Amino acid sequence: MSHPKTLVEAFQNTVAEIPDEVALRTPGGAQSYTWAQYAAKVEHLARALHKLGIRRGDRVALMLTNRPEFNFVDTAALHLGAIPFSIYNTSSPEQIAYIIGHAGPKIAVAEDQFVARLTEGGAASLDHLINVADLDALVPDEEFDFASTWKSVDPDAVITLIYTSGTTGPPKGVETTHRAALANAAGLAAGFEVRRGDRVTSYLPSAHAVDRMASHWLHMLHGTVVTSVADITQILGALGEVRPTVWAAVPRVWEKMKNGIQALLAGADEEKRKAAEWAFDVGLRKVRLEQSGQPVPEELAKEYELADQLVFATIRQLLGLDEMRYAFSGAAAAPKETLEFLLAMGLRVVEAWGMTEVTSVAISNPIDAPKIGTVGKVMPGMEARIADDGELLVRGSWVMKGYRGDPEKTAEAIDAEGWLHTGDVATIDADGYITLVDRKKELIINAAGKNMSPSNIENTIRAHNPMLGGIIVVGEGRPYNVAVFSLDPDAVAGYAAANALPADPAVLAKEPAILAVVQEGVDQANAKLSRVEQIKKFAIVGGYWEPGGDELTPTMKLRRKPIHSKYAEEIEGLYT
Repeated sequence: MSHPKTLVEAFQNTVAEIPDEVALRTPGGAQSYTWAQYAAKVEHLARALHKLGIRRGDRVALMLTNRPEFNFVDTAALHLGAIPFSIYNTSSPEQIAYIIGHAGPKIAVAEDQFVARLTEGGAASLDHLINVADLDALVPDEEFDFASTWKSVDPDAVITLIYTSGTTGPPKGVETTHRAALANAAGLAAGFEVRRGDRVTSYLPSAHAVDRMASHWLHMLHGTVVTSVADITQILGALGEVRPTVWAAVPRVWEKMKNGIQALLAGADEEKRKAAEWAFDVGLRKVRLEQSGQPVPEELAKEYELADQLVFATIRQLLGLDEMRYAFSGAAAAPKETLEFLLAMGLRVVEAWGMTEVTSVAISNPIDAPKIGTVGKVMPGMEARIADDGELLVRGSWVMKGYRGDPEKTAEAIDAEGWLHTGDVATIDADGYITLVDRKKELIINAAGKNMSPSNIENTIRAHNPMLGGIIVVGEGRPYNVAVFSLDPDAVAGYAAANALPADPAVLAKEPAILAVVQEGVDQANAKLSRVEQIKKFAIVGGYWEPGGDELTPTMKLRRKPIHSKYAEEIEGLYT
């Protein structure tokens, strides 16, 4: 296969090679499109967008849930040399107004449910606001030379703007190019094979770099089958039907999977429960030996084979992950216990590191030699080093072009030698494995001057507290650490039903039995933390923390400053 110079060339190559294979679908096959049908939609929309005035370099905004129409519009815009970009579905009118003002799109394509917010957020400045239901009715420009236009797309053209989550100020529009995306894809291919027909899901926001790479750019390049799941909360339920061969998830999704399996086994009959306990004991012993670099005795290896046949194979099939070759965990650190649990039952889940400014992933654990607690090794095509102050720096062919319209911020991020300053504090061991300590700006320095990683403490608490959804540790400039928690809606629903309680988080947050369970988990976590890191007091707040809400970004990262402001009263109460 020749190496395409642009994503549109990659797309057209795939269409020519496998026109009748399925490209895009929704769960259950309610919608299903072959590559030839996808290509026909793309040409129709490219001609229609051209008729509406879209030219090279023009921006096209999309506000859609995960659905095939996203791929149609985005890919059509790329064929014109235009710049399609997505707006998070959870964005407020104020955030939309900022992004539309900053990106300056001529056209937006949106679902019914987002039209009012877009209009309120400044869509009046657009030439056209198109409802996604009306795409097929758009009039194409029949005179337009579609083929010569896509063939002349510049490899260094910007292919999207990915807006940073804005946890430390207004979001910045990261510009990435065809060349960078294809270099990133080549770097990934060195350690992670993607095959024609691989089954993947699109469920993370398409305004996020990981979904763009995993279920759009790699899809065009390799000819995978993408199933779009419109509601992120439905993803675990969709796996059984999709049976992905390659997958990616944020830690919270892996944790929900682990908690679900443990709850299922706890409710099984005694024989099944005992078999599962034995199997996980065997699996964890094997994983811990491998992690410590010790050989696995032949007897344990045979016992594990038996455990895999009798227990783990069934669980993987039940999850819909029985054909998964590997999966990534990223966007935040996953608790060590969660990763051990997944590896023990034969799921090859590896932690990786990336950021919007490096297109997608730049560092990853190898599939066959993951080191839990690290994000792995830098990928071919990138290099990494640690600055004198401990900050992780990366350099290579898929670092962003820059922040749109902001040369000063770009120069702050990328130094004169091309090193991107990531904002992460990290260490590199003798084998080249990189361990993240925390975000440079998020390290806690307490009243005694002791430095701590809040995410390390939060992950330790999470490992012992399946009832909790949101967890934030507070201690900057304080004499001791406290925490603010929210409950996990799935975990407490069963408890509420079993105890005839209303499924109201405000009520459950004060329920003595739940407080006791959470306290027990905090005590267990404290036993694993140093004295200075331990949580002395906590408050459970009466609401669920949802992706894209006040407390979490759409990819479930903590919005620390807004949380500190919103719960200032509760935090002060823990110190008085």
